Parts: sequence; C-alpha cells; structure tokens
Amino acid sequence: MNILQDLEQRGLINQITDEEGLKKHLEENQVTLYCGFDPTADSLHIGHLLPILMLKRFQRAGHRPIALVGGGTGMIGDPSGRSTERQLNEAHIVEGFSESIKKQLAKLLDFDKGKNAAVARNNYEWLSSINIIEFLRDTGKHFGINYMLAKDSVESRIEQGISYTEFSYMILQSLDFYNLYQKENCTLQIGGSDQWGNITAGLEFIRRRTGGEEEVKAFGLTVPLVTKADGSKFGKTAGGAIWLDEKKTSPYEFYQFWINTDDRDVIKFLKSFTFLEMEEIAELEKDLQEQPEKRAAQRRLAEEMTEMVHGKGALEQAQRITEALFSGDIKSLTGEEIEQGFKDVSTHTVDNQEISLVELLVEAGISSSKRQAREDIKNGAIYINGERQQELSHTLEEEDRIEGKFTIIRRGKKKYFMVRFQ
Repeated sequence: MNILQDLEQRGLINQITDEEGLKKHLEENQVTLYCGFDPTADSLHIGHLLPILMLKRFQRAGHRPIALVGGGTGMIGDPSGRSTERQLNEAHIVEGFSESIKKQLAKLLDFDKGKNAAVARNNYEWLSSINIIEFLRDTGKHFGINYMLAKDSVESRIEQGISYTEFSYMILQSLDFYNLYQKENCTLQIGGSDQWGNITAGLEFIRRRTGGEEEVKAFGLTVPLVTKADGSKFGKTAGGAIWLDEKKTSPYEFYQFWINTDDRDVIKFLKSFTFLEMEEIAELEKDLQEQPEKRAAQRRLAEEMTEMVHGKGALEQAQRITEALFSGDIKSLTGEEIEQGFKDVSTHTVDNQEISLVELLVEAGISSSKRQAREDIKNGAIYINGERQQELSHTLEEEDRIEGKFTIIRRGKKKYFMVRFQ
C-alpha cells in the first residue's frame, strides 16, 4: 500500500491539486515536503498534531519533511479560518515562540534519520531581508487582486474587513513555497483544509516565477478539519486548549482528554492520530461495538497519544494517577502526581503544622459549620488521602501529608479538596 492509499483509508485527504501526478511523483522520487506552523503562542496545541503527524507519515514512507516555523509570517497573521484580525506580537516575543515550537517539533519528527531526516526552517530568514520595492516588483506583480479576492481566506473576511497586512499573508506563504522549491527541491506543501487557497496560490506563484522554463512538478495536499460528533470544537475543554507543552497541559490532563473521547469519535481519531495498523483498529472497533463499557479503544488512543507526545514515563505516570483516583489509593501518589491529578480541584493553604480535622473542614469550606463537619465525619463522609476518617478528635499531622506538603480530602463520593501545607 502506498502512502496516498494509506492516507485515503484513514480519511486524511481533503483535497489534492493533482492526485495522479502526485502519486507518480511519490513513487518515483524521495519527495521533500513541508508544512508551516506560525508561532502565535509559546506552544503548539493538539489542533496542530494532524499536520505534524502527516509529515511524520511521509517521513516513515521514506520522504523528507521540512517543519517550517513562521517567524516571519507569524508577525503578520494568517486570516484563514478567522473572522477577526490577529493580535500582532513584538518581534522578540515571536522569536521566543519560534524557538519553543521548534523544540516541540523536534520531539515529534525524526531529525536524525539519515537521508530523509526532518529539518526545521524559519521563514524569517528570507522574509526579513526583502525590501518593499523588491517585494512589489518581483512578487506582487504575479498576484492579481481578483485572484486573491476569490480565495476563501480573503472572501470570507471582506464584509467584516481585512487589513492589507493580513491580505498580504497569502503572498508571503507563496514566497515560502517558492523559496523551499528553489533551495530545498521541496515539491509538496501540506496543511489543514483552511490552507487550500494559500497552497494553490503558492503553486501558481512558482509557475509564474519559473516562467515556463521547465515543467513544474509541485503539489498541494490538505487534511480535513477535525470535528467532534457532539458539535464541540476539537482540542478544547472547559479549561481551554489542550497544549503540547506539559507545563500548560499536564500529561495526566492530556491522557484524560483522549481517554474521554466520545464513542462516536474514537475510531476516527485512532485512524487519524495514531500509527496503529488498520487491522488493529478494526479489532478495537469490534470491541467498541460489543463491549463499549470497557473503553478499550479510548485507552489505546490515550496510551498512543500520551507516549508519542510526552514519552513512556509520562504515560505511566498518567496511568498511575488515573488508577489511584479510580481506586481511591491516593497515598500511592507522589507530590508531583498529586499536583497533576488535582490541579483543578479547590485548594486551601494552611500555615498550621497541626490542625484539627473539624477546624480544617470549616476553614477550607468543605463543611459549612463545625456542627456539619462533625456530622460529616461521624457519618463516614470524610476521607483523608483515600481512607475514611470517623474520629471526631482527629488532628492532621505529618503522617496525613504526602511528601509533607499535600493532603487530599474527599467529601462524599466525588467531591475532592486539596490542602497545601506551607
């Protein structure tokens, strides 16, 4: 099975500029391809994973991927898929974002794979040196206004308004493709479905700039927009975006995002985001239909994605936290795991080295009054680090703290509170 057949089987092809031509090109050559990632934040999020993994799929098929960090275009702003202008960041901020993103890409692509090792490029290198007269004479003359207005990324913004800055983004991305075509023999650009207009503009620019002196063999391919069956936006939770940076989204939160995938989405996500063979995915689909309560497909998805992005150690840690929360064995967790697993629960900080349980329950807002606190304890509704505590006179001491810093109080079946000792 060739790479395009595999992508088609997984539902990963939205549009191709010349399918037969690209198929032949891939069969006859080691193709250099690229995808761009604008540094609009200091981390990529899981919305970027699909194009990154597309680069990885081509690399595994023997081709050479270029991960292009948009240090130049990131200072302009891509209008694609947006109804409003992006906030422009200062140059030093974009530079910092670019370095962070480059490090993340290095974890997901193989930069030490010999002849088809991935490479990272930053378009600031060539865009920053262009002067305005050169830009208008050598590049701008190849772009008709009517042609640009007809592109979805521009047309959709006409009524709301679009600045000349963002209007010019298409030209800059076309310059990227032309530059990589000339200097790196890059003949394929991939991107999300919202990039179709920018990609085809780049192909037209290459043809115009080469002046018909040679047959242009360059192609574009887009992947579908990832959607969720319930209509909510992929990659978003109540807490915001799911980031690839473990400091912004912990491995445990990352693992939980995938393990909570809707039954209607999990097989599609296994096909799109993992490198599992289609036969194994078919078996997981069968398990899902016959024993949905076991959530085997979700667990496999969460395992694959967490290990891929954060490593095996982080996966094992996320699994330990998950198991501890399910079993109630909180004492088995480390302080770091406590902070990950209970990041979003109510937290109360105390200065006292010893504090009575009744006093703590009231002070932390777990119980409404001392009388209620005593009733909660007496009725067996209070748990300390997973163990029921019914002693009214109990005082929290060193043995009740995990690594001397944390105590997890549970009231009832699911209401957790974290106590942090200073």
